[in-house]
Amino acid sequence: MKAGHPTEAVTMAGRPARPGWQPDIDTARCTGCGWCVAACDRHLLSLEVVNWKKYSTLGAADLCTGCSDCAVKCPFHAISMRRS
Repeated sequence: MKAGHPTEAVTMAGRPARPGWQPDIDTARCTGCGWCVAACDRHLLSLEVVNWKKYSTLGAADLCTGCSDCAVKCPFHAISMRRS
């Protein structure tokens, strides 16, 4: 763990967990590039294909720490964080 409270969860990028927050993926903006999938160190995001279009989805939302690594990494600003 990095600096902060000894029991505070942090991501590989050093951002603290924010319980109660989850990514909201705008599928109209998502291109399915996969950058957010790679950014999630808990492996909760995956790419899904619907009608020949690929986009990101959040699986096991209850395990999401709300760190926002996926939103920060998205080059198309298709992910915003919202309170769950």
